Amino acid sequence: MSDFVDKNPWNALRQLTNARIALGRAGNSVPTVPLLAFNLSHAHAHARDAVHHPLDTEALHEQLHALNFTTLDVHSAAPDREHYLRRPDLGRRLSDESRAVLAQLANESPDVVFVIGDGLSAFAASKQAVPLLQAAVPQLADWKIGPIVVARQARVALGDEIGELLHAKIVVMLIGERPGLSSPDSLGIYLTYAPKVGCSDAQRNCISNVRPEGLDYPLAAHKLHYLFTHARRLGLTGVGLKDDSDASLPAAPAAPVIGGEANSSPTPPSPGATASAT
Repeated sequence: MSDFVDKNPWNALRQLTNARIALGRAGNSVPTVPLLAFNLSHAHAHARDAVHHPLDTEALHEQLHALNFTTLDVHSAAPDREHYLRRPDLGRRLSDESRAVLAQLANESPDVVFVIGDGLSAFAASKQAVPLLQAAVPQLADWKIGPIVVARQARVALGDEIGELLHAKIVVMLIGERPGLSSPDSLGIYLTYAPKVGCSDAQRNCISNVRPEGLDYPLAAHKLHYLFTHARRLGLTGVGLKDDSDASLPAAPAAPVIGGEANSSPTPPSPGATASAT
């Protein structure tokens, strides 16, 4: 049967990623072995679970309190998961009760407010948000950081209203990204300067694929600190703020010499490339 399988020339790249690439081809389909491996991996089930699994806010608050963070709990206008998935607009606005709670705290005016939102993967928010904060917050010693807001049934733009009500200079939404078949727990970071209801995606920066298997916490924190610093200097985020943080990383080791010549293969892109919000 192996004579009928066309192997993909990118096969060596499979050693570098969990993504389902370079599987080969048998006729107009994938070979039997990767097909069976896919079915046994329960990848679809993990992705569905990530979307529907509720965020354990109690455990999240406990973890944050143990690290001496002050926290708040809010809910979007979507009353449950079904409404959240069918009505994305409801996930972008606060419930009346949550709005009233935040309005009472408007005199705090922090420099930065971090929001942890379930988004489309509560797995990501539960697993990645706290370690990321542990890596990022120590780099913000000269910033006034507001309470950590834990948001249920949240979309990215929910952070705009939260930041506006708290009079924050910058809001950072840490939110579960749409799960992929090999990454059901990937966290996205969305940074918005002068947040207010109605901000567009062009007004924020995104750092994606934050997880140990993708963009690790120290590198994500480095990128976030770079964006913070230049957002404050320029008074903006979004398309006018470019992420050139890789230039300030320690120099990579020299390329190995193979057969008497330097390896001239191009450097692969960073796994957490900055992109606009979706």
